Amino acid sequence: MQIKDVIAVVTGGASGLGEACVRSLVEKGGKAAILDFAKERAEQIISELGDSVIFCNTDVTDAKTVQAAVDRTVEVFGSLNVAINCAGVSNAGKVLSKKGPLPIEQFNRVVQINLIGTMNVVTLAADKMVKNDPFEDGEKGVIINTASAAAFEGQVGQAAYSASKAGVVGMALPIAREFADYGIRIMTIAPGLFMTPMLAGLPEHIQESLNKMVPFPKRLGKASEYADLVQHIIENTMLNAEVIRLDGAIRMAAK
Repeated sequence: MQIKDVIAVVTGGASGLGEACVRSLVEKGGKAAILDFAKERAEQIISELGDSVIFCNTDVTDAKTVQAAVDRTVEVFGSLNVAINCAGVSNAGKVLSKKGPLPIEQFNRVVQINLIGTMNVVTLAADKMVKNDPFEDGEKGVIINTASAAAFEGQVGQAAYSASKAGVVGMALPIAREFADYGIRIMTIAPGLFMTPMLAGLPEHIQESLNKMVPFPKRLGKASEYADLVQHIIENTMLNAEVIRLDGAIRMAAK
């Protein structure tokens, strides 16, 4: 699929990795719907990029709002052929801490947003994609999910986050096998340490220590580098059912 043909929904599209994807796609001729809570920030992006972007106030854990978002995307742009899942949270918490056992509600919230939210978008976006006229090779759509290096090397305090991201990794292959008959690909990107709004708020000395953890290049990843990989995945039809680590060779320590 060529970027100029892309009509995408991007969860978490008002900031960080998602925003970078929206900007990259639109600047290269595609169209995108921002699925997010941050209305003011989304409107600022739309004011910069124009009518190739729309905003849909979306709670990814609520299938009704996701359905409304994909419906509106098709209504405005005529179809939907790419879904990019960047929405997520990373609440830390030990299973057993000085405060007692980890509240199961805290664990559940992370799983609901990171895993169930991703699956909501996968299912409802794919339901639109199967109706598309195929491109070359019979391709009708591309789904790109965001996991994390923590899916493989979760640190102390990341039980919920690692479990949710490992779930995103684990569902890629069975979904790819199922969607093969529909001409829909599904890929997963597992970022390492990236300069997102969450990390940007940390003190400079902590950011510097994080930089040193990355073997090469010794810095945090840039959101634009994530967007570059998304573009390549969209354009390279042979990429399917795979998890790509985008992490500068980092392997997370226990703490």
